[in-house]
Amino acid sequence: MNKAELIAKIAEDSGITKVQAEKALGAFTGAVSNSLKSGTKIALVGFGTFDVSARAARVARNPRTGEPINVPAMNVPRFKAGKGLKEAVN
Repeated sequence: MNKAELIAKIAEDSGITKVQAEKALGAFTGAVSNSLKSGTKIALVGFGTFDVSARAARVARNPRTGEPINVPAMNVPRFKAGKGLKEAVN
């Protein structure tokens, strides 16, 4: 499912227009991004948890040439599925 299909499904299930569904989805993704950027963890009970994980600097290798590449330390977003989501999928 791509973004347009998700917006259409949200609009259909909630009885709102696609424009309103697109604004709601944009607000949700913006809120998640801003919260993670500020270091705040987001927990949606039954769905999952969004947080930020620190990844250390490391030396990797270019698979084509074997040349070492320095990969800098960075923060990466992480999602852990909750019990309700896991049960819904299985």
